[in-house]
Amino acid sequence: MTEPASLSTSSQSVKSLSVGLQRIDHVGIAVPDLDAAIAFYEGTFGMTCAHVETNEEQGVREAMMQVAPGVEGGAIQLLAPLRPDSAIGKFLDRSGPGMQQLAFTVVNIDATCAALRERGIRLLYEAPRRGTANSRINFVHPKDAGGVLVELVQPAADH
Repeated sequence: MTEPASLSTSSQSVKSLSVGLQRIDHVGIAVPDLDAAIAFYEGTFGMTCAHVETNEEQGVREAMMQVAPGVEGGAIQLLAPLRPDSAIGKFLDRSGPGMQQLAFTVVNIDATCAALRERGIRLLYEAPRRGTANSRINFVHPKDAGGVLVELVQPAADH
C-alpha cells in the first residue's frame, strides 16, 4: 500500500513545508506558587533555575528551569500569575496546575507567523510581543493546534 501524498515525508516536501522551527524551546507549566515550584524541581529532579523575571505585560512571574546544562538539555518554564485575571491566573482557575503550553524556537518569528497565517492558522497576537529575556513571542490558537497552546519564540539577539 502506498502512502497518501499528504503524508509524504520526502525531504523535498518537508523543506517546502518548513516554517522555521529549530527545536523545542521549553514546556510551560502553570503553578500557583513560583518559589515552591522552583524548590520542587530543583530538589526533586536536580534542575537548575537559570532565569527568573516578572513580566507585567503577560501578568506572570516566571522561571526557566534547565533540565541539563546548555540549551540542548531543554527547559521548562514555570509560570505563576501576578493577578487572577492574567492568562495564567485564568488557566489555573479553570484547569489547575499543569502543562499550559509547548514552545518552539524559531529563526524569524515574523516569517514564521506569516507562513502560518498563509496556511490559515490563527495566532493570538497581531504582532509578536516581548517574552522571557526580551525574546519575541506569539502563540498559535489552541483550536488550530489540536487543543495545544503552541508558543513561537525568537530568542533575543544576545541569547
